[in-house]
Amino acid sequence: MKKRKIKFSDILFGVFILLLLIPQTRTPIQVAVNKLKVAVWSPSVEDTEDQDQVPPFQYAVVDLQGKTQSISVGKGKVTFISYWATWCPPCIAELPGIQDLYQDYGDKANFILLTQEAPEKVKGFISRKGYKLPIYFPQMQAPEMLQGNSIPTNYIIDTKGKIIIKETGAANWNSAKVRNLLNELSAFNTKG
Repeated sequence: MKKRKIKFSDILFGVFILLLLIPQTRTPIQVAVNKLKVAVWSPSVEDTEDQDQVPPFQYAVVDLQGKTQSISVGKGKVTFISYWATWCPPCIAELPGIQDLYQDYGDKANFILLTQEAPEKVKGFISRKGYKLPIYFPQMQAPEMLQGNSIPTNYIIDTKGKIIIKETGAANWNSAKVRNLLNELSAFNTKG
C-alpha cells in the first residue's frame, strides 16, 4: 500500500478551514472574500418588464443623532436604499464603494442606508471605519417589494418609483455601470 504524501496545499487548506472556525478570524476572511466579489461584480439593471413599481411613500426613519425624519421614496428624486448590518461580511465589503458613490451622488439622489442594530454599535462601527454615510433606523415597515430576507439588499429606484436595480449580496456600487445609470436617471429628472 502506498503512503499518501502530504502536500503544502493540503496543509494550507487545513489552516484556512481552521481559521474559518475561529470567530475572531472568520469575519475578516469573509470580508476579504466578499471584497474580491465586489471587485468584479457590478449590480444588474432589471429588465423593463421585471421592474416593480413602488408606490410613492414617506420613509419614516431615525438618523444616527436620534432625529426623526421622513424621506420621500418613489417621487421626485432617485433613491438608493441599502439594508445592511455591521456584522455582515458582504455588507462590510461593499460599504467603501457605497461611500464613494454617496460622496459623488449624494446631492443628486436620496441615499438611505437602513439597519436594525443598536445605534451605539452602528456609531462605533461608522466611526472606526471613517464613513460619512446617511445611516438610518426604520420606524415603519417598507412596502412589500422593498422587503427581503437577506442582507445586504440594495435598490436603486427612479423618480417615478420604478425599481431599476435590486441586488442581494455584495456588489460594486461604485462601478462605471452604476455611475452611468445615476447620471442617466439624474439627467432625466432635470429634463422631465
